[in-house]
Amino acid sequence: MDLAWWHWAVGGIALIVAELAVPAFVLIWFGLGALVVALAMALLNLGVTAQLTLWLVVSLAMVAGWFKIFKPGMHKTRVGMADANVVGEVGMLVRAVAPFEKGEVRFQKPILGSDVWECIADEAIKSGERVKVLDVEGSFLKVGRA
Repeated sequence: MDLAWWHWAVGGIALIVAELAVPAFVLIWFGLGALVVALAMALLNLGVTAQLTLWLVVSLAMVAGWFKIFKPGMHKTRVGMADANVVGEVGMLVRAVAPFEKGEVRFQKPILGSDVWECIADEAIKSGERVKVLDVEGSFLKVGRA
């Protein structure tokens, strides 16, 4: 079966629309790669192997370009390795925290991509008080009075 240019266009649009359901921001690049192949097929007569090779090369180049140019430091900070970056930061409680109860702390600048984090504490601290991050325990920040 030979693939026509419109097969690639429909497939590319389907992948771009599928990105709405899978918000990983990866499918869009393969969809755009398929649209590039559709454009190349409209201008040139390529074999199936050349079409698939062009799609793969263009798509992977777009993915690599996205992570290299627009998201250069995305892979460097991981929550499990972020203790040194977070410990000592001061924020304000937006929801009270007590032993065995979770609270929420808001930071002036985002930390690890978010400005509001769930937190735990060894003592009861009222909402509106300033707290300091003492440790990272799983996906929670352990806080104490600042």
